[in-house]
Amino acid sequence: MKTPLAGFTLLELLVALSIFALISAMAYGGLQTVMTQQQHTGARSERLADLQKAYRIMQRDLEQIVSRGIRNEFGDRIGPVVGGSGFDGVEFSRAGYPNPAGFLRSDIQRVAYVPDQDTLLRRTWRVLDRAQDTEADEQKLVESMSRFEMRFLDQGNEWQERWPPAAGLGVAVPELPVAVEVQLELDELGTLTWLFTLPQEFLSSGQPNPAKNLLKEQGSDTQNEGDAEQDPAEGEG
Repeated sequence: MKTPLAGFTLLELLVALSIFALISAMAYGGLQTVMTQQQHTGARSERLADLQKAYRIMQRDLEQIVSRGIRNEFGDRIGPVVGGSGFDGVEFSRAGYPNPAGFLRSDIQRVAYVPDQDTLLRRTWRVLDRAQDTEADEQKLVESMSRFEMRFLDQGNEWQERWPPAAGLGVAVPELPVAVEVQLELDELGTLTWLFTLPQEFLSSGQPNPAKNLLKEQGSDTQNEGDAEQDPAEGEG
């Protein structure tokens, strides 16, 4: 007499399928958590890379600042550095404007950092003394920004909220500050503080630069990355 073939009962199949479904759900949940974390990490890394790029561009501009005023679209004279109250952002002249084609133009460029709602714009002009039809080139530097402020360190080691600072009659006002502090407030990162020293050759001879001590005290908040040899807007999208 032949032995009947052994098999699974319906109850055993249901139990096996339930266990398999539970394991699959747990595995998918873990995989989804890993993928979500990877997306957050990638977005945060991209954000930090954009901020580091913005820092380098701003550093190259400010560390090549020169004492050269301009005339604006209305023919008014503007000093080498204008910023703070009465001016939306900061505008200044910088050296190192590359000219690979050898055009008959200056190697000094006018640059401005202007907040536009939640975006920090970098504006540049192709000429120093502007006409009424002169247009600026714009580059988005920082997005999703809630606050942008700058203040200026004078040679008396005092911070000024505007530049040039207010001065009494007969008091000489320096054309350039010693250092510039930039504050960016971002929703996901809080407030970032960057401190930049200006070129030493424009300081009075024999005077110590007070910004050096500030850099030592705030070294963890300030990055010094290389020298500026070219226009930062070129080659950086």
